[in-house]
Amino acid sequence: MYKRQKYIDRIIPFVGKPVIKVITGMRRTGKSIIMMQLVDHLKESGVSSEKILYINMESLNNSRFLDIHELHRFVREQKTKAGGKICLFIDEVQEIPDWEKVVNSFFADDDADIFITGSNSKLLSGELATLLTGRYVEFNVYPFVFSEFSELLNNGKGVDYTFNEFLKYGGMPGIHHLEIEQSNIYQYLSSIRDSVVLKDVIKRNNIRDIDLLDKIMRFVFDNAGNILSSRKIADYFKSERRSVGHETVLNYLNYLESAFIIKRVPRYDLKGKKLLETNEKIYLTDIGFSHSLFGYREKNINSYLENIVFIELLYRGYDVKIGKLDDYEVDFVAEIAGERIYIQVCYLLTDETVRARETRPFYKIQDNFPKYILTMDSIPESSEDGIIRKYLPGWLMEQK
Repeated sequence: MYKRQKYIDRIIPFVGKPVIKVITGMRRTGKSIIMMQLVDHLKESGVSSEKILYINMESLNNSRFLDIHELHRFVREQKTKAGGKICLFIDEVQEIPDWEKVVNSFFADDDADIFITGSNSKLLSGELATLLTGRYVEFNVYPFVFSEFSELLNNGKGVDYTFNEFLKYGGMPGIHHLEIEQSNIYQYLSSIRDSVVLKDVIKRNNIRDIDLLDKIMRFVFDNAGNILSSRKIADYFKSERRSVGHETVLNYLNYLESAFIIKRVPRYDLKGKKLLETNEKIYLTDIGFSHSLFGYREKNINSYLENIVFIELLYRGYDVKIGKLDDYEVDFVAEIAGERIYIQVCYLLTDETVRARETRPFYKIQDNFPKYILTMDSIPESSEDGIIRKYLPGWLMEQK
């Protein structure tokens, strides 16, 4: 079992504190594994097994807990047996109807130190924000980033080879249990995608026009990293002689984002210092999902690299936006704890024209925060006029 120490280290400071620990992310990104590793940490820290209760709501063995009164009774019994407050772990809590009521009760009555996971951000964030304002802390779990992928693959073939594998297959944890062969992995990724769409999009939102959802999803996957809007997508379907309202498209995008399949990124006016309401970008939680639909297409390499850098920034804890400065764009403006970095992603700096295009926005930014260009050029890293060029896989391997 690969230990995802970065997530464990983020959660540990909140153990025993009066907040509900909420672990969110798309299905099959490893939330259950992180929960079990937290259980192991508690035991190693001296917490007895009698004071730890783990309930996986994807198991039929726990179907009786779909009744919140049965769950409440069972947890109170375990608390009595343990002789006091317990550590309660509920995996995929959104499977329980009215789950927020029983979780709120456990918290109010101080029955347990509560840890829950969920695969639908709208359900979790909406209910918790309403009922438990200020009483919970959320941890987002992503597929393996490159440093994790590389450590687990551990093939001894070097960074370049391993990064090419990462580009082809993405970082869903389950692929490491398979033979590294394209047809097997893409079939596996397709099954995960279909399962997530069925459970967390179609069923949860009572979608009837499944064909339309599929077409919107394919369009988004095919245009990940491009500037998109619900109106632009609706206009595309009109050109294909299918009338779709932009509000319908917007709803479907919300459903896909709530299931953590996609992530929409707003544009930020660096001069006006405000978020822009139009022309956001959309990235995928994992680029492997696009490959499983369309295959790996080298012409899209720049979009793939942007997607990888975006998820890496989220993994490192940054708040990420797309930067706009007059007529220029900065791929990513990333902030954490009052610090900011600017990032341009470019496959290769092939000539001075490309270099000038990528660096021009940086020269217009009037602050001293770090500015990076991440490329696949295998030449030595450089720094000129405060603009740092780094080899992208090397930057991904830096421990932050």
